[in-house]
Amino acid sequence: MHKPGDVVLGGLFNVHYTSVFPELSFTSEPNQLTCQGFDTAGFRHAMTMAFTIDEINKNSHLLPNVTLGYRLYDNCATLVIGFSAALLLASGQEEQFLLQEKCLGTPPVLGIVGDSMSTSSIATSDVIGLFNLPIVSYYATCSCLSDRRRFPTFFRTIPSDAFQVRAMIKILKHFGWTWAGLLVSDNDYGLHVARTFQSDLAQSGGGCLAYSEILPWGEDPAEVKRIVEIMKKSTARVVIVFAYQIHMIQLMEEIMQFWEYTFQCRFAPPPAGWMEAGGELCTGQEDLENGGAELLDVSDLRPEYNIYKAVYALAYALDDLLQCKPGRGPFSGHSCATLQTSEPWQLMHYLEKVNFTTSFGDQVSFDENGDALPIYDVMNWLWLPDGRTKVQNVGLVKKLASKDEELTLNDDKIFWNFDSKQSPLSVCSESCPPGTRIARRKGQPLCCFDCVPCSEGKISNDTDSMECTSCPEDFWSSPQRDHCVPKKTEFLSYHEPLGICLTTTSLVGTFICAVVLGIFTYHRSTPMVRANNSELSFLLLVSLKLCFLCSLMFIGRPRLWTCQLRHAAFGISFVLCVSCILVKTMVVLAVFKASKPGGGASLKWFGAVQQRGTVMVLTSIQAAICTAWIVSASPAPHKNTQYHNDKIVYECVVGSTIGFAVLLGYIGLLAVLSFLLAFLARNLPDNFNEAKLITFSMLIFCAVWVAFVPAYVNSPGKYADAVEVFAILASSYGLLLALFGPKCYIILLRPERNTKKAIMGCSITKT
Repeated sequence: MHKPGDVVLGGLFNVHYTSVFPELSFTSEPNQLTCQGFDTAGFRHAMTMAFTIDEINKNSHLLPNVTLGYRLYDNCATLVIGFSAALLLASGQEEQFLLQEKCLGTPPVLGIVGDSMSTSSIATSDVIGLFNLPIVSYYATCSCLSDRRRFPTFFRTIPSDAFQVRAMIKILKHFGWTWAGLLVSDNDYGLHVARTFQSDLAQSGGGCLAYSEILPWGEDPAEVKRIVEIMKKSTARVVIVFAYQIHMIQLMEEIMQFWEYTFQCRFAPPPAGWMEAGGELCTGQEDLENGGAELLDVSDLRPEYNIYKAVYALAYALDDLLQCKPGRGPFSGHSCATLQTSEPWQLMHYLEKVNFTTSFGDQVSFDENGDALPIYDVMNWLWLPDGRTKVQNVGLVKKLASKDEELTLNDDKIFWNFDSKQSPLSVCSESCPPGTRIARRKGQPLCCFDCVPCSEGKISNDTDSMECTSCPEDFWSSPQRDHCVPKKTEFLSYHEPLGICLTTTSLVGTFICAVVLGIFTYHRSTPMVRANNSELSFLLLVSLKLCFLCSLMFIGRPRLWTCQLRHAAFGISFVLCVSCILVKTMVVLAVFKASKPGGGASLKWFGAVQQRGTVMVLTSIQAAICTAWIVSASPAPHKNTQYHNDKIVYECVVGSTIGFAVLLGYIGLLAVLSFLLAFLARNLPDNFNEAKLITFSMLIFCAVWVAFVPAYVNSPGKYADAVEVFAILASSYGLLLALFGPKCYIILLRPERNTKKAIMGCSITKT
């Protein structure tokens, strides 16, 4: 089909489905080729080009005084025929036409609109590129055609598969579909887009493919049925298809829910009451192209508009070529091309820079790869109440100036053929909520995973977290593992039952000491109080009171000053107490030794001054030990997280284990020495032998502190403090009761025994 003109544009269209010819030939004899299966859509495409050229010829502002002609070829959807037609257009081997200059020759074919299929466009562009003849396709989308080194003269007004793939991925992400099937045509278009789609989908992290299948060419019911069975068995509820119309027809014919709805019939056995209600049985012979005409109507997709833009692009490029001013041209010597001398490569120079706006308001230009500004309408099939379908526009995908794709969807307009009227859920695995992490399933796609709860001390506060993050040192995971909470703090508190009991016991002991001190003060002139150095008894009561009070420093939140003072106060108080007991024991021994002939001289070493001095010296040694310990390696508060992962145990670290051992060892040394001396004096004759009381008290004291060491070492956190407080209180009570209990008993309840005679009376017969 042709029309003469000053400049001729070529066109390649699928006016027939297929062709039959006896032998392969590239001659132009038409009787050798027979095309079959008239394609109304392809014919409409060819007519669109003819209409567009007529419209341009009527436009006085575009290509004035120039008439465009066309030569249109039917490629019969066959590669070899389309290739042959393209060579004829490029070589000009056609009948002769008379030019305006009265010269014989073929009017120049400066550009070709076509081909519609990617495979044909690849083959054609590979060869036509050698002629520097620009080709503007309206339907070939293979992204491989954007390779400018291989296809330097190829342009297109339809977006490439690369943009189409990214648009599809945008839609998948919009609806949260991470699990989909992929079906493609068995040709360059389908195979190349399949590779691109899988690669881009993996890079975007937007999902995974449940399956990927190739739709066969021609009649292959067994293969189509196999693919449909895969679709039915798959858990993917979304299928992405890059294919031609004929492939979709074959696929839909195999999918039965579809067939029954389209033809309003049911396959046997029909539901109860179906036949009585006037329903029909499906025979399988229904004509899908007649019954489902609305579904297969793709007129709203406007491929004709792409042809319209392709022709106008060539026309505007030619108009720019003819507007060139001599001496300012882009070619050698700043020359310009003329209508009579123009060549295809010169038109291509202007085609690369063409930029215009159609009468519909759409901008048309080509990028460095020959691709037009990409834009896609998002279409949706709407079932109407009368059973017909309507294709409606529900959105747009376009490329922004930043080279990112923008998806705009009107979700309210989208028709979902489900009872819920909502978009389907298509995922291999449900999203992992906060508090869990993704655990990949071995041998399965990345989108198939299990949700594993975060371990203790770790959280995830995002959906589909790959890893759980550890909480900071002072924080722990919440029960839901979705956020960190401050760790519970633990120390021996005044507010907990254990702390209350120990505090009460300490205060009771202090109170008892005060009462005893009051009793001794009130009865200070009695023989019981005056005997055996009453001054040491008062000092001993004060030291016991300090022992009870020092235990309070082990209760409450540890602070630097309490950590430093608790052991110092404990050590000094107990050394003061044990020193008094030791001196009292030594005095008892000296007194009885002095009662023997020649033993009076020993008492001069145990006068009141010597007793006070001995106590002060022994206590000063402990004070020096505590001072050296605090200065060299001071005890300090410490946050211990080793005992419990979800708790912070506040404790006082001793700083120097040696210092602590020396402190306890010194107390133990004095206690053992007191015990031994008292034990030696236990049988001395006296109605009231205090050595026996000291022996018993020291026995209690030593037993408590011997048991303290292993209990303290094996008690974690606050319980170590509780053990030490218990040891302090137990030993203090032991000393208080053993030493002062019998004396108070005599003073208060047996006053008749509180006489000098009763105390000094001796049984000489007992030796």
